[in-house]
Amino acid sequence: MRRYFNTEGLCKPDKHYMVKLDERLDKIKRLYIDREKYFIINRGRQYGKTTTLRALAEYLKNEYIVISLDFQGIGAEGFADAKSFVKAFIKQFTVAAKRCQEVDDTLLHPILEIVDGYADKNLQELFERLSRICDAVSKPVVMMIDEVDSASNNQVFIDFLAQLRMYYLNRDNRAAFHSVILAGVYDIKNLKLKIRLDEEHKYNSPWNIAAEFSIDMDFSIDQITVMLQEYEDDHQTGMDVSAIAQSIYNYTSGYPYLVSAICKIMDEELSEIGKFWDPADAWTQEGVAEAVKLLLNRQLPLFQSMNRQLAEYPELKQMLSVLLFQGKRISFNVDHPAIELAAMFGYIVNRNGCIQVANRIFEMRLYSFFLSEEELTNAIYDVAQGNKNLYIQNERLDMELVLEKFVQHFKDVYGDHDEKFLEAYGRKLFLLYLKPIINGTGNYYIEAQTRDAKRIDVIVDYRGEQFIIELKIWHGNEYNERGEEQLAEYLDYFHQKKGYLISFNFNKSKRTGIKTINVGDKVIVEAVV
Repeated sequence: MRRYFNTEGLCKPDKHYMVKLDERLDKIKRLYIDREKYFIINRGRQYGKTTTLRALAEYLKNEYIVISLDFQGIGAEGFADAKSFVKAFIKQFTVAAKRCQEVDDTLLHPILEIVDGYADKNLQELFERLSRICDAVSKPVVMMIDEVDSASNNQVFIDFLAQLRMYYLNRDNRAAFHSVILAGVYDIKNLKLKIRLDEEHKYNSPWNIAAEFSIDMDFSIDQITVMLQEYEDDHQTGMDVSAIAQSIYNYTSGYPYLVSAICKIMDEELSEIGKFWDPADAWTQEGVAEAVKLLLNRQLPLFQSMNRQLAEYPELKQMLSVLLFQGKRISFNVDHPAIELAAMFGYIVNRNGCIQVANRIFEMRLYSFFLSEEELTNAIYDVAQGNKNLYIQNERLDMELVLEKFVQHFKDVYGDHDEKFLEAYGRKLFLLYLKPIINGTGNYYIEAQTRDAKRIDVIVDYRGEQFIIELKIWHGNEYNERGEEQLAEYLDYFHQKKGYLISFNFNKSKRTGIKTINVGDKVIVEAVV
């Protein structure tokens, strides 16, 4: 069977194109397993946690007995009380242990006695007998438990963690698991995020023995390059492997699922689109942009989870909205509940002490989410929607006309609003105006390096053509001229001769409209609102 890009669950190197995990596995073994650490791999949805655990189990099997469990398989009824949990846990543990050649029914006899009714079905008895098994086997025992946060709003799970902690602290006196790995989205040290507010007694997690897991699980550009080279060796598309790897990384920042999803679309779906029927055309920069557009228009579980969490945590939603539309610099402070949530879900990262949306795909999807909330009620969106065919000539986007009409329509709809309104909503309203014009054919993203309270740059892709637009809050002539020079330099970076500038001007004597400016060999079309 030919290998393919997989986005549905576990990845296997003999079946799927995937990045090499050897370096990551070696680090986990050296820094955590060999040092007898108990820890949690706490990452966002579809971050490769399960794939990493399975690969790690294979990597460790010569030196350790690895017991791999999945708490999602226990089900809600298994967490109803201690007896139910003990029975379900033993069933999973026994099946997993028998996969190891060193373990048989004789060694498992202590816990099988519980199932057969020869001992009490409680956690204390379970762990006493697990200790006997750890003492009897020939190698140190490593226990891995995937999807632990599916159980973390149950008291029995917290009691289970308490037993793990007790045996960890007393392992000099009695046998215990050599290392324990829990994997999930929610940080087990912050169980209050999964427990209702009326259950205060469950807030303190006994998992304070856990080592901090700091290994980067994002794919690097080099890892993506090696994966694409394997694909290229098999398919001979003629792609520029390094350039395509860089382009995919630029959109995803190495988020594992997103990398695989883009590659999967390019491999399997672009051939259905006329201009990409030849793989040589699909595996190009334009092909990457098309794959991203298709990806963003889908209701994927990853995006559905994001929407659900934005609805569930209003403070998270408010923070991201301020970050995206007002360009406010927000310090990365994990003691702030909204920042802690966003980081835990994988939506933001720490960049030079400030929060930043983790990748361009998430940012584009968040913009779409926030703007869609206003599409049905916002007048500026309605105006653009009604005139969108005006801006497309011979399948090319007339960006100068877009700016000209935006100035006109903005004045008609919002001309009597004050400075605070412009500063808070001006840039959001331009993006809302732009959306129906390019929707379905083009896309846009915000250049994170230039976003601040005074300036952001929007990069628009439309049928392979790029438009660089700077959105700027007016702060005097000198600042404005400096902004024009910055935009000219930015155009150099993108190898563009023409750029666009929208100035939201609070000066009462301002002259709104469009003008053309030459800065060196660059042409800048400036719109003053």
